[in-house]
Amino acid sequence: MLPSYAVEIVTPKKIVLNGLWFGPRRAREVLVVVHGLGSSLWKSLFFSLATNLARGGTAVLIFNNRGHDRISGLYRARGNRSKRKWAGGGMEVFTDCVDDIQGAVNFARRQGAKNIFLVGHSTGCQKSVYWAHKKKGRGVRGIILLAPLSDYSVALRDDKAGKLARARRVARALVRRGKKHELLPQSIWPHIDDAQRFLSLYAPESVEEMFTYAQPKKTPRIFRSVRVPMLAIFAGADEFGDRPAKEIVQWFERNNRSRAFKNGVIPNVQHGFRGAELRVVQEVRKFIKGRV
Repeated sequence: MLPSYAVEIVTPKKIVLNGLWFGPRRAREVLVVVHGLGSSLWKSLFFSLATNLARGGTAVLIFNNRGHDRISGLYRARGNRSKRKWAGGGMEVFTDCVDDIQGAVNFARRQGAKNIFLVGHSTGCQKSVYWAHKKKGRGVRGIILLAPLSDYSVALRDDKAGKLARARRVARALVRRGKKHELLPQSIWPHIDDAQRFLSLYAPESVEEMFTYAQPKKTPRIFRSVRVPMLAIFAGADEFGDRPAKEIVQWFERNNRSRAFKNGVIPNVQHGFRGAELRVVQEVRKFIKGRV
C-alpha cells in the first residue's frame, strides 16, 4: 500500500494550506502538484501521478492552493483561526500563487528533497510559470505543464453576445471604487468571480494572460523569461481550447526560452486527461529521468 500523509503547509506569508504527501517521508525527488482554477487536490489525474510515481526515492505533494474550489477560506498560522479571509477560484489574487508555491517548495526541501519539479494543471500552469518568473526558477529542476491554455482565449471563444466587454467595464468600475472583492452581478456575469479576479482572468492586459496565442501582437514576456527546463503536455480534444491543439503547441514552441523544452499532444482526450492518465505518467517519468 502506498504510504500517504495529511500535511499542513505554512507559506512564507504564514497562510496555512492543506495537502497530501504520497511516498517516503524523506524523498530525494519530489513532484509538487499545482491544481487549476476552482479545482482542488482531489483530482483523479493527480492521484494517478501519485500512485505511479511516488515510489523508491520519489514523493508527490498535492496541495490546495488559494484558488481551490470556487469560494473557500484562508487561515493564518498564528492568531485567531476563527478569523478567515475569503479566497477560492472566484476570489483569489493571482499573484499570491508565488507565496503558495514557495510554501510547498520549502516544505519539500524540509523533507530532504534535492530535486523538485512543479507540475501545473490548467490554470496551475500559469501559476507555475509565474512563480518561476518571479523566483527565477530557483530550487526546481523542471516545470511540467499539463493542458496549458489561456483562460482569456476561452472567454473570447464563448462570448457570443458581447457580455465579456460589458463585464469588464463593470469590474473596472468596481475596482476604481475600492470594491475589488465585490462579486460581479449574475446579470452581468454568470460565474462567481469578484471584480479583480474577473479582470485577472479575462482582461487582455492581465499578468495572468501570459499564454498569449489569442493576442498575436502581445509579447509573452513572463513566459519567455523562464529558463527552467519545461515539459508541456496538451490534450488533443481539449474542450477549453479555442483552436486546434497543434496551433497552440506551435505557439509554445515559438515562444519558450527554456534551456530545454519538450512537448507532446495526447490525442482524443479532454482537459482532465481522463482515460489517458498513464500516458501522462509515462511522459512525466521520462522528463524527470532526463533531469536527475
